[in-house]
Amino acid sequence: MSNALTAPHFQNHEAAREWLEARRWPEGPVCPHCGVIGHSYATKRAGIYRCAEAECRKDFSVTMNTVMERSHIPLNKWLMGFYLMSASKKGMSAHQLHRALGVSYKAAWFMCHRIREAMAGEGFGGGSGPMGGEGKIVEADETYFGNVPEAKRRVSPRRAKDGRQFTKGGRVGPGGKRAIVSLVERGGKVRSFHAAVADGETVARIVNENIAKETRLQTDESRLYTKVGANFAAHETVNHGAKEYARGDVTTNSVEGYFSIFKRGMKGVYQHCSEKHLHRYLAEFDFRYNHRVALGCGDIDRTMAAIKGAEGKRLMYRQAH
Repeated sequence: MSNALTAPHFQNHEAAREWLEARRWPEGPVCPHCGVIGHSYATKRAGIYRCAEAECRKDFSVTMNTVMERSHIPLNKWLMGFYLMSASKKGMSAHQLHRALGVSYKAAWFMCHRIREAMAGEGFGGGSGPMGGEGKIVEADETYFGNVPEAKRRVSPRRAKDGRQFTKGGRVGPGGKRAIVSLVERGGKVRSFHAAVADGETVARIVNENIAKETRLQTDESRLYTKVGANFAAHETVNHGAKEYARGDVTTNSVEGYFSIFKRGMKGVYQHCSEKHLHRYLAEFDFRYNHRVALGCGDIDRTMAAIKGAEGKRLMYRQAH
């Protein structure tokens, strides 16, 4: 890691700009306004190019149409931020990033959320095509993290025959916490979803939309998967309530392992996450899991994938309407 951090593109802005241009524009500058490749010229301002097409003639830079667009943070610090967040298995807080890069906490927080936006894609329902397939196994499970404010907790209208509510206080969900549903392909990738509530309808929709019907679906004994499991080649379960965690190749250990990494990072590194940003943190942990060493991705490969994911995305303080 120390050798990687001494690379020239981590040391100064100009070296970082040249490094990024060489990787984003291997065939020459690409105008983000009209899409023409290699038909532009450099202006007097370093890093600013002007499209030579008569119908365009607009200025652009290598950070245009990325999460780094119009940022005053030096480009080498952006690249360092991408590397540190990609190489840290359980994440890196904005406070730690602001100390490491020598930027303000506000700037570090700004960077962290935009880097998470770059990482989003394969996680949070953004994967291309269904998971699994013939002969493959996908594990599904739900977990709960972070308290939902008392005023926003759902109240169950259902009651038992004797008039008693099914849950203490009529609340729905374990302890009034935020529901997360994750799907992990055995030996492959993960997709995680922050659901308003993990009920049968919501879980069935997530599972049906993201898993191929030829897949072997494996879950715990939760009744959330009983009905939707009939849509797949097989629905196999383990009974955690009876302390059964594996039966042959039937297990949910992969998805439980992912939840372990996620919760250790959220509790030990980030410590607090508002509900409106939970999907971004899930995308971050999904990204690192989907580009882990076991799948042939090292720290550099993971960083390159995150930088590539920065293209075509913007995340502003106030979105245009």
